[in-house]
Amino acid sequence: MHINRTLLSVALVVVALVIQVSVLARLQLPGATPDLLLLVVLGLAFVYGPVSGALIGFGAGLLADLAPPADHAAGRYALVLCVIGYLAGMARPENGQLKSAFTPMAFVFAAAIGSTLLYAGVGALVGDTAARHVGLGSLLVTAVVYDLLLAPFTVPLIMALARRTVNDPVADTGSGDVAAGWLASGTGLRIGGQRNGMRLRAARGRAARAGRIKGVKRL
Repeated sequence: MHINRTLLSVALVVVALVIQVSVLARLQLPGATPDLLLLVVLGLAFVYGPVSGALIGFGAGLLADLAPPADHAAGRYALVLCVIGYLAGMARPENGQLKSAFTPMAFVFAAAIGSTLLYAGVGALVGDTAARHVGLGSLLVTAVVYDLLLAPFTVPLIMALARRTVNDPVADTGSGDVAAGWLASGTGLRIGGQRNGMRLRAARGRAARAGRIKGVKRL
């Protein structure tokens, strides 16, 4: 990855991990804990693609495995987020044009279920039965609900920040921006349209001023 992408990814992962450990994990919500780290990996993978998504997911998961109060084997969550990041990167269109919020939200739904099942499956292989005390069904339902509620407020912002580090012509067009498409379809905000409208009005203003200057010179 480029240096700008790496710095942004590290900063977002660290901030998300701190918030998740110090705030979200202490809310004592029933069932699962809102997985902000998962949403950060998804948002970056949607923009950077499968390889970068897998690397970011592995690094984020490894930090979560090592950060206190982690009580599971190191590498367990790294494997989960590595797989999720790769698959999320595969969902990114080749041209970067994603105008509907349905695909990202559907992937958040699938990732919440997949990460919970994969985490529990790996735990069963290594002899960790902690999930049995809560109930796998309860974990699945609450993980989906929490992540879907949190996703519209986090993933579009992460994608918008990631777009700024991508040297891609698509990033200069509001209608083709992945994050703009999410915001326009998912929240009703016409970010891309407003940006293009402002550019058009500015161009018309410059043309009008140029015409007035030429007219004065001719007189």
